[in-house]
Amino acid sequence: MITSFRHAGVEKFFKTGSKAGILPAHAERLANRLQVLNFAKSSADMNMPGWGLHSLAGDLKGHWAVKVSGNWRLTFAFEKEDAILVDYQDYH
Repeated sequence: MITSFRHAGVEKFFKTGSKAGILPAHAERLANRLQVLNFAKSSADMNMPGWGLHSLAGDLKGHWAVKVSGNWRLTFAFEKEDAILVDYQDYH
């Protein structure tokens, strides 16, 4: 279950469907990935074809990312079986 967010726009989108804080063209993909993440028990549950699941390094060591579109990624970490610190960023 998702228990915390870093990105206020993604949190609002997840909870209300408001696209105000995200790129509207990413809404469908973000909704899909957030739904799967909400039920995921580990990062391995996010290893879907075409999503490009990968671990991050540096300041984001311990976090994971999946592709949304172009350089945009949904990033997250896990604490036990909960997804935490969910973010939406162009980090390349």
